[in-house]
Amino acid sequence: MRFVFGRNVEFQSPHVLTIGNFDGVHVGHQRVIEQARLVATRLELPLTVLLFEPQPREFFARQKGQSAPARLMSLNTKVATLKSLGVDSIWCLKFSDIRHFTARTFVDQLVSGKRVARVVVGDDFRFGCDRQGDFDFLVDAGTQCGFTAEQSETHLLGGLRVSSSHIRELLKVNDFDGAARMLGRSYVLCGRVSYGQQLGRQIGFPTANIALPNSSPIHGVFGCSVEIPSGRVSSGVANIGSRPTVSGQKVRLEVHLHEFFGELYGLRLTVTPRIFIRAEQKFENLEVLTEQIRIDNDKARESLNFLNGSEIE
Repeated sequence: MRFVFGRNVEFQSPHVLTIGNFDGVHVGHQRVIEQARLVATRLELPLTVLLFEPQPREFFARQKGQSAPARLMSLNTKVATLKSLGVDSIWCLKFSDIRHFTARTFVDQLVSGKRVARVVVGDDFRFGCDRQGDFDFLVDAGTQCGFTAEQSETHLLGGLRVSSSHIRELLKVNDFDGAARMLGRSYVLCGRVSYGQQLGRQIGFPTANIALPNSSPIHGVFGCSVEIPSGRVSSGVANIGSRPTVSGQKVRLEVHLHEFFGELYGLRLTVTPRIFIRAEQKFENLEVLTEQIRIDNDKARESLNFLNGSEIE
């Protein structure tokens, strides 16, 4: 699979294109990708996914000085997930570069001008400045420009439309099972371990510190499972927050692994929150925080052991 960036990318042969944010690559997104992949296979053409960075809602939120919706996954994780679904190319555009495109300019420069033979989009797809373009516009433009378009139907789960927004709401209330059903897999946080203040090591609870490139849909203390690059999985307790007791500023992920002894700096970890323990709070001093960490750690062990036992049964 190849990853290409920018408006000046050239495609040497016709291809099938699908377009979207694909935040979370949930089961609805997977249906769109599968439909596009089947079309590409039938036409014997490669499949390209077009993404935008930042995502449009993030771009407009920043322009207004507002908080953007929390991301379900980073760009790196999204690319890896799309690759696993059989995508041949991922084409990423800087959203500000195409922000003012009319629907017609969008088609001329990003579809017909890029040798696209067929476009496959979700039924809520809109494009162009002020969301001028819809599926009917795309079909009409294709008739004029020599490509065809098809639409993927809404995916329902338990009578509810699967969407990234709905998944964020489920995660906000710590419904990890509900979110997993819509994602088609467990919700995870991924990142590389970096050096922190090493306060955890000083109080007997060494933590792997991971900077989060985007805002997280969950905050607080969680019992979790952690996978390291070797494939080994360990249970642990994680905190996602700004660490107010020690005057932290940026939101970080800190995770303490149970029964693990070794060096983690520089490794990319996959953290799966499984049990909500408590919300983040500010404590009077480091001693009070240390005692609460002991309580949280014991509760995480007990809850995860119970959960794992239930799953085995």
